Amino acid sequence: MKRDTVMPWLSLLCRLGVGVTFIWASVDKLLHPGAFATAISHYRLVPWSLLHVSAMLLPTVELVAGLALVVGWKRRGAAAICAVLLVIFLAAIASALSRGLDISCGCFHTDGGHAVGMGLLWRDLLLLVACLPPLLARRGGFGVDRG
Repeated sequence: MKRDTVMPWLSLLCRLGVGVTFIWASVDKLLHPGAFATAISHYRLVPWSLLHVSAMLLPTVELVAGLALVVGWKRRGAAAICAVLLVIFLAAIASALSRGLDISCGCFHTDGGHAVGMGLLWRDLLLLVACLPPLLARRGGFGVDRG
């Protein structure tokens, strides 16, 4: 197969995988912003004055970027936003691990979820790699904007 044939399909698969993951991750956070603010506070990285605005803004950005990836609208921008968020998540997880914090990640569920650990780092790294095809592909293929 030629690169021109493979890249649109690879980009689509990655867009859908990352997009659905970000949409799924945003839902519980949007429904329970107070609980998500508590999960963020456990990382001890965000100042108190920015905690609640972060708890509202982060899942909103996750939802919009995820939807944009799924429908193929502004896919490069959406993939870039997801990649930046994933770098932030990776830094927060690595920071929590290095400080020995025994906390829930707050990723998909605000009522506990799974603990911060190496598996979480690997998952987010895989999602970061999956942001590359939609970000770098010449054509987005199979989406609202085909550019």
